[in-house]
Amino acid sequence: MYGLALSIALARKAPKSRTVVKPVSRGWGNRLHILIIGATGGTGRQLVRQALELGHQVTAFVRTPARLKIEHPNLRIVKGNVLDYASLESAMREQNVVVCALGHKRWFYPNKILSEGTRNILRAMKTCDVPRLVCESSLGIGNSVGRLGLLYTFFVIPLILPFIFWDKVRQEKLIAESGVDWVIVRPAVLTNGAARGSYRHGPNLGNFLRTNRISRADVADFMLKQLTDDTYLGTAVAVCW
Repeated sequence: MYGLALSIALARKAPKSRTVVKPVSRGWGNRLHILIIGATGGTGRQLVRQALELGHQVTAFVRTPARLKIEHPNLRIVKGNVLDYASLESAMREQNVVVCALGHKRWFYPNKILSEGTRNILRAMKTCDVPRLVCESSLGIGNSVGRLGLLYTFFVIPLILPFIFWDKVRQEKLIAESGVDWVIVRPAVLTNGAARGSYRHGPNLGNFLRTNRISRADVADFMLKQLTDDTYLGTAVAVCW
């Protein structure tokens, strides 16, 4: 009953998609200045590597620069904390887009790291006139509730990850109400496997019974494609194998 009640709450509180029609990439071209938040996480590292391979100028915003262990002439590493607005605004200047793979491991007590960090990101974007945000969230929120399978719906989320998922709801709502151009990416359960280069994306993905998965490498590939593609602008889109 608790798992069912939590699922209903996650579905009802999550933001709704909006319809947006705007020019693709706003004339940025194929080489962007990208600020990557959460660059030392599993998805974040993939975002950094793949963005550099695509020829973008990358600013990696991290708390501990030594953990990134990536060197490249197009990479700038900035030490900071998303809860420290001043450091975030400094990193935000002269960026075209923001890609957020923010995460943490403070699972077992209430916190607002994701939502408050995102609030600062959005504030800095407005101050620095950065128009687009692509943010990693998760299946299991809003119209994707239940689509991580029975194990996650009735055990993992309600017993291990309730505080993180509730904060993800707050995070998504802030993004949807922000006024920036946004895409929320909701992946299935993440793996560290190699990229397949072939995955599904769109509404109504996932499975109510079994748990779908996707590699962080493929999630990063999809997120970077959203920087210059307006197909999913203003929506929360699922991605899985």
